[in-house]
Amino acid sequence: MLDPIIFSFGPVTVRWYGVLIAAAMVIGAFLALREAKRRDWNEDNFLNMALALLPISILGARIYYVLFNWSYYAANPSEIIAIWHGGLAIHGAIIAGILVIWFFSRYYDFGFGHTLDVVAPSMVLGQAIGRWGNFFNQEAYGYEVDPSKIPWAMYIDGAYRHPTFLYESIWDLLVFLLLLAIRRRRNLLPGDVALTYIIFYSAGRFVIEGLRTDSLMLFGFLRAAQVVSLAAGIGSILIMWYRHRKNITGGRIRSIR
Repeated sequence: MLDPIIFSFGPVTVRWYGVLIAAAMVIGAFLALREAKRRDWNEDNFLNMALALLPISILGARIYYVLFNWSYYAANPSEIIAIWHGGLAIHGAIIAGILVIWFFSRYYDFGFGHTLDVVAPSMVLGQAIGRWGNFFNQEAYGYEVDPSKIPWAMYIDGAYRHPTFLYESIWDLLVFLLLLAIRRRRNLLPGDVALTYIIFYSAGRFVIEGLRTDSLMLFGFLRAAQVVSLAAGIGSILIMWYRHRKNITGGRIRSIR
């Protein structure tokens, strides 16, 4: 069994989960800052937004997770702040992050859609890295499978299982590469990169979530992540279609460059 603890020094315990989440945040912030510089944005203003975005996104991810597991946390309130034990829901982070970006993009006049496009690739790359924290915590795994039929199955919690954290990490990395590829294209509208992220991430998450054993549930029978992914993915497709149709029929295409 993997040890989720890297080392302990007195009362201080350093866990793989925390290190990987921190690494995801630092790498994501670095890439977003580099893109902001390319667009000649004020570096200090962007850093101010990033300093607010990172912790508030984590807070949003934790609140979302705790609310969907309230019966457990109501009985164990000391565990509410124990994020080192796992329990961050990415949809909560996305919701909180969008609110932070909306505020700061208006305050600093970056443009809401432009700012979302700068942050989206960093977000999904951070997700790809952060999923390995689930690996070390031995969580977010899938159903038991026959290793002779699924040779890449991992032995977790007493059985060979779908490594759904690995599936999502690989999918997120592919989405990251896709976003980098399209971000340099002309004739994009502000927000197109972010909408593409939501569409493709949601599609992958919807499929992978169906293999997991620890899904957050709605009404006891609906997987919350699948419901949110389906709504977000379809909504993003419709928004992108409407915006491009409106701009084409209106005779104007605005580039993000």
